[in-house]
Amino acid sequence: MERAWHQIALDVLKANEVRLIPYVPDNVLKPLIAALHADPYFHAFTVAREEEAVGIVAGAWMAGTKGMVLMQTSGFATLANVLASLPCAFQIPVLLMVSERGTMGEFNQGQAAVWRTMRPTLEALAMEHHVITRQDECEFIMDRTIRQAHLTQLPAALILSPLLTGGKAVTRQVVA
Repeated sequence: MERAWHQIALDVLKANEVRLIPYVPDNVLKPLIAALHADPYFHAFTVAREEEAVGIVAGAWMAGTKGMVLMQTSGFATLANVLASLPCAFQIPVLLMVSERGTMGEFNQGQAAVWRTMRPTLEALAMEHHVITRQDECEFIMDRTIRQAHLTQLPAALILSPLLTGGKAVTRQVVA
């Protein structure tokens, strides 16, 4: 029986001893968030803003605990300053897992605008980032990205494509 992407993610996080998971709620990440809460190995909790989650994961690393921030694309719009001034500047391996919105039939213009700027921002910060599009590559890309971030003590982002997660299923009603 084939594992779903969120089960693969859970297993990779556990294998890499990533146990602290602050997140901003997101429908696409809902199966992963539910699995994290169901497993006593993890300490998953909601935060008000993505910047808060980055600070929590950075502080946890300095205290000896590995963590990862979960968010959607729109939450990335507010992160450039905090990423540049904390994990990038001080070599703290803050990990981000971002559910990708803004593409493939997206109805929200704000999501689309942030989607167009996310990768250029990560590149400008010289921050390692990989897009996961297929289930058969999920474990390899996640594991290697997390390992590299911890070994180099540099932040990294994993972007979960709608091709992997199914995205946010939304239908738009046409008013006649």
